[in-house]
Amino acid sequence: MDTLQILLVEDNPGDVRLTQEALKQSDFRTTLQVVGDGEEALRFLRKENGFAQVFTPDLVLLDLNLPKKNGFEVLETLRQDKNFKQIPVVVLTTSVAEEDIIRTHHANANCYISKPFDFTQFLMALQIINQSKYSPLKVTHDI
Repeated sequence: MDTLQILLVEDNPGDVRLTQEALKQSDFRTTLQVVGDGEEALRFLRKENGFAQVFTPDLVLLDLNLPKKNGFEVLETLRQDKNFKQIPVVVLTTSVAEEDIIRTHHANANCYISKPFDFTQFLMALQIINQSKYSPLKVTHDI
């Protein structure tokens, strides 16, 4: 199995640790890079300003409540850019608001998971996305 390259866009150190622990408990081989705001996420993906040598992620784990550019803005930017629109995006957020779920669905997020997330749901989402790396089909499974 290949290593799953993950970009975590999260400004809360506690949530970063929680995600790292969930990944450690999984059967997936992962490389995790963390950025703390929406602007930094876009620089990372575009390989700008000190990010020239970073990997292109197989998966983006995206918080909605971010400084500088919020998660909605990042998601919308990714989906409008031909270089990034095929990268699966899992929204990990504290929001359970129906309007946020609908908005991320309309912006083509692949999955929406509320924090604190259930490890089983999180690992199931990773498995679905990892399997999609080897398939030409776009992941559309919502958990």
